[in-house]
Amino acid sequence: MRKLLTLVVIGLTTHLFGQNVDFKSANFKDDKEGLKNATTAIDKGDEFYKVGVASVFAVQDFGTNFKSALVQFEIAQKFNSNNALLNYKIGVCHANSTNPVTCIEYFKKAYKLDPDCDPFLDYYMGYATQLEGKYDEANKFYSTFESEYKKADDFMKFVNLRRKQCVTAKKFEASAVRCWVDNVPSLSTEQDDIAPSISTDGSEMILSSNRPNSHEPNALGIYDYDIYSSSLLDNGWSTPTKLVGPINSNNDDISNCLSYDGTKMLLHRESGGQTDIFESKLKGLEWSDPQRLSIFISSDKNNEKYASYNEDGWKIYFSRDNSLRETGSEVMFSGMQNKMKQDFMIATMLTGVNSKFNDGPIYIHIDGESMYIASEGHEGMGGYDIFLSKKVQGQWTTPVNLGYPINTPYDDFFFASTANGKFAYISSNRAGGKGGYDIYKVTFWGPEKKPILETEDYLLASIVMPVKDHNIEKSVEVKKKSLTVFKGVTIDAISRKPVEAQIEITDNATGKVIETFTTNSATGKFIITLNSGKNYGIAVKATGYLFHSENFDIPTGADDNLVNKVIELKNIAIGSKIALRNIFFDVNKATLRPESNAEMERLVQLMKDVPRLKIEISGHTDNTGSATLNETLSQQRAEAVVAYLVSKGIAANRMIAKGYGSSQPIASNNSEDGKQQNRRTEFEIKGN
Repeated sequence: MRKLLTLVVIGLTTHLFGQNVDFKSANFKDDKEGLKNATTAIDKGDEFYKVGVASVFAVQDFGTNFKSALVQFEIAQKFNSNNALLNYKIGVCHANSTNPVTCIEYFKKAYKLDPDCDPFLDYYMGYATQLEGKYDEANKFYSTFESEYKKADDFMKFVNLRRKQCVTAKKFEASAVRCWVDNVPSLSTEQDDIAPSISTDGSEMILSSNRPNSHEPNALGIYDYDIYSSSLLDNGWSTPTKLVGPINSNNDDISNCLSYDGTKMLLHRESGGQTDIFESKLKGLEWSDPQRLSIFISSDKNNEKYASYNEDGWKIYFSRDNSLRETGSEVMFSGMQNKMKQDFMIATMLTGVNSKFNDGPIYIHIDGESMYIASEGHEGMGGYDIFLSKKVQGQWTTPVNLGYPINTPYDDFFFASTANGKFAYISSNRAGGKGGYDIYKVTFWGPEKKPILETEDYLLASIVMPVKDHNIEKSVEVKKKSLTVFKGVTIDAISRKPVEAQIEITDNATGKVIETFTTNSATGKFIITLNSGKNYGIAVKATGYLFHSENFDIPTGADDNLVNKVIELKNIAIGSKIALRNIFFDVNKATLRPESNAEMERLVQLMKDVPRLKIEISGHTDNTGSATLNETLSQQRAEAVVAYLVSKGIAANRMIAKGYGSSQPIASNNSEDGKQQNRRTEFEIKGN
């Protein structure tokens, strides 16, 4: 009955939409050569097309098969653009491309020419209208397809997924997330721009793009992916430039994850006929030749990609395909037993976060409690959506959709967030971009603030909606890990040139060293992230320079903090002075507190490393109290430091203890901050 009705409709509308024209000699009597070339092109295209379709069915990577098929189909399309089946096949090729919006016109034309040209046309018409946001209409097409599809295979899982996506999309679009999602024009091109990864302070970005480069394009005219960097300037993101060094190859190089300190990067590329995960390290201004990761991550039998460091660097999360199962790629992780040995263990699958479709890319936020996963499954809106899984009692929860407008019926994947969580960057091929995948910025607004009502307004409101419970509920404290980005640069105090230095971060309450790293040899830059509620000691050492010491508090509950330091290092020359900021005494006493041990041991080590070094240890106070008492206290404190050094084997004749009281201020005593700076212990080099 449906076919009879369709024939009637086609007969009535031929003059409006044109007639389906088959590739038959009767239709092209005057151009048999053109017909032969067109049918030959279709046959060639079908070889690629069938492989691509089979890969889609198996939830496997279809590679360039649809692109190769499209090249041939377009030859035939130029000869005869009014064949329903050819328009359908071209639509399928575009639907499985990085620019799926272009499929819509072909599916609609195929449907107008002959709605029965292929058994899957109703399914793809559902997909096309889903992309347009016409979810009820899309579900009607899916229902029609479901009622007429009789094959005993597993394709209905795709139909069920699409139908659920339409329901989900309507729900999410009705309650949009409080954020803006904006295309970043300076980072996007007509080609594919993917895999944004940013520094924790949001000032540097790494991305991959197949924009034209210095390499030769492939047979389809497509360039390989290279990895680029961009910096956030006053007027926005700079035009991306290729990374310096041997990190880029002649094959596709896809950045996966920039480490939180910006000194190394995970990427994937083809190796020996399969895709593996590699790591490159930043040395000065150059990125090193990427090294293939452990066989437990980059296996010999599977394709692995989309890797992410975890917050403490002990694990790597990644996506692995499985050719034996039709469930697409799955999220795995592998942990190390020893960081120095890099001895990764056998990878484990995260069953709780995987769907029956492709899962990955993955991004682990630096808080260690948030995993962002792109997936074609779960409760999505269509294509890839971005989901959030939280770590609760050591287990990752079922991923939850981030919602609209972060996600759309198109592919929305990759996710890179600043440490404070206010901004993120994604890649999407949603309609309205420059073409293919573009880079988008997500700006989160934060929770909605309720209006403050005057007492009279409140009383009037309570008449309309009576207050049934007069007990005031306690506010609920939302547990959120608060982080501070500590960034800066180490430079020579005299020349102002960058200095490569080793930085040691200590928890002063426990004396435990929590992080050791080296600043960039070419720029002196560094960046790390610290938890709040602690007092940190920072010790900076560089060959030929005095070590530098500072301490600062990050209050409990502090949020969105940024500490930006220019650390000036002084060479070991007679007359050089340095303040020992992490030496602490009991109030009004010369008793060293345990929190001073880490700083004292660094000073001991310096004296042992430079045996000819002779120093003066000086004590200083602010101007509170009498000058006599201040001088006495400062002298006693200087002597306490010298006594500690002597107890550690440093010869007493190499040191002088001197108390200056408040006579040598380095800041104004008119403020508490100034007084705190003036209360210090210093050492000065007297001989070397």
